[in-house]
Amino acid sequence: MDKIDRMRAFALVAKNASFTLAAQRLGKSARLVSKYVADLEDSLGVQLLNRTTRSVSLTDAGATYLAMCEPLLDGFDEMEETVRNAQMSLRGVIRISAPTGFGSLRLAPSLAAFASKHPEVEIDLKLSDRRVSIIEEGLDLAIRIGPMRDSSLKVRQLGPMPLIVCASPAYLARAGTPTHPRALASHDCILDGAMADPSIWRFEIEGEEVAVQVNGRLRANAPAASARLAAAGVAVARCPAYTVADALKARELVELFPQHRVTPYVVAALFPQNRRLTTRVRELIDHLARDELICSAGA
Repeated sequence: MDKIDRMRAFALVAKNASFTLAAQRLGKSARLVSKYVADLEDSLGVQLLNRTTRSVSLTDAGATYLAMCEPLLDGFDEMEETVRNAQMSLRGVIRISAPTGFGSLRLAPSLAAFASKHPEVEIDLKLSDRRVSIIEEGLDLAIRIGPMRDSSLKVRQLGPMPLIVCASPAYLARAGTPTHPRALASHDCILDGAMADPSIWRFEIEGEEVAVQVNGRLRANAPAASARLAAAGVAVARCPAYTVADALKARELVELFPQHRVTPYVVAALFPQNRRLTTRVRELIDHLARDELICSAGA
């Protein structure tokens, strides 16, 4: 039995915490995958996994082995892919996570263009507005917008994404149009539940970044929802430009304080530091960085 097969079976069981899921990913029976892992443990003389009838978890030795074998598996895959694809024909699966709104509006069309160019590449796009763990969920990369909090990941910036403060004409007619960011203190604002401090909005005022305290009855953890609420006339919203670009053009929303826009958010691709990127993933990241739809402000 090939040791690479044993290592790959172990890595998939560890990352999925399940022999059944690992077997499905490998296209083999759970019994055979269990044998692969048992044979690997026998050859090493250590227990890599704790097994109960309900759960599978790593031992300390298993965690160490997983951290060391994953780069080897990635390197082996890239070596085979490079030799196989001498004519630059890419193949294989790319697993991606992205925010729901951005993934649907901006990322999906770009991925479609990439898939058309590389017909042997499979793309598995998982949309979620929570910050998923790339390693735990077996992803190749995540597309994120805003502050990059996870220092354990490598970051490739794809482009800027301005934050737009806006309200509907109906709301402004009813509540009045604020003429300065500090005037938001007397307005109903939609708070972003995904932010560490949603009641602090930052603006560039006289060359300096200034924090403004805001309040509101409504809270949403997805920017597309905030944009819809603002367009409905209930409050002022602060949203990434891509979520409000069409509404601004249609005059369903009006931008407030364009002269005080804060330093824009960044659209970025994140991937594990200790994992060597396969050619297909590297080509996809380069494609996204070149795509004007991804990088443009859109407003």
